[in-house]
Amino acid sequence: MPESLALTRLLNQLFGSPVNSLLNAIGVHPANPAAPINNAFALELLVFVILLAFFAMVRASLSVEKPGTVQQFAEMIHEFTGGQADQIIGHGYERFQSYVTVIFLFIVSCNLVGLIPGVNAPTETPAIPLGIALVTFVYYNFFGFKEQGFKGYLAHFAGPIWWIAPLLFPIEVISHFARIMSLTIRLYANMFAGGLVTLVFFSLIPIGVPAVFLGLHLVVSLIQAYVFMLLTMIYLSMAVAHDH
Repeated sequence: MPESLALTRLLNQLFGSPVNSLLNAIGVHPANPAAPINNAFALELLVFVILLAFFAMVRASLSVEKPGTVQQFAEMIHEFTGGQADQIIGHGYERFQSYVTVIFLFIVSCNLVGLIPGVNAPTETPAIPLGIALVTFVYYNFFGFKEQGFKGYLAHFAGPIWWIAPLLFPIEVISHFARIMSLTIRLYANMFAGGLVTLVFFSLIPIGVPAVFLGLHLVVSLIQAYVFMLLTMIYLSMAVAHDH
């Protein structure tokens, strides 16, 4: 079992008892009741706070005449995610851009935590990618029902040929739920493998060579966040698309 980080120990001292009570109330029993908050959750919470502070800084420093560095960086990210969303989702992509941008920033930030020697990225814990995948699943299905109505959205699962609908409908439903597993495993497996390789080489050769694998970890972190964002956009585009 990995050693608890200082942040994790602090959170457990402050909130361990109420968190344990809450988990017990919903039928979840932590392995260590005295310290129900683990490193992954603590780091995830830290990323959340950092991103919240970043968004607050962007909002406070908005300027048309003299945009600062923070604003320029935020605009660069906004243009990047907007361009991708425009190509994949198409008309009306603007209403989904905030979500896909936050998803991208959150995942890439969690991934990059793994660059710190001796610290595992939150996304190396299966529960974190699973949570993001579940939220994404609910999000795109919600807008599918909202955009097309209950019957209209379910009609997509049945396909265009009525006589094959009884066979196609359950297959489509299963494939949609399988997306949760696909998103989870893709992100978790790649980040876990990248973190493990980096850890092994740091243990064997602590100077020089591990820097190469840190660079590899950086690339994998960016790619996995980008792939997750792209898949989210693809699912959204299919959910809100109208047949003509």
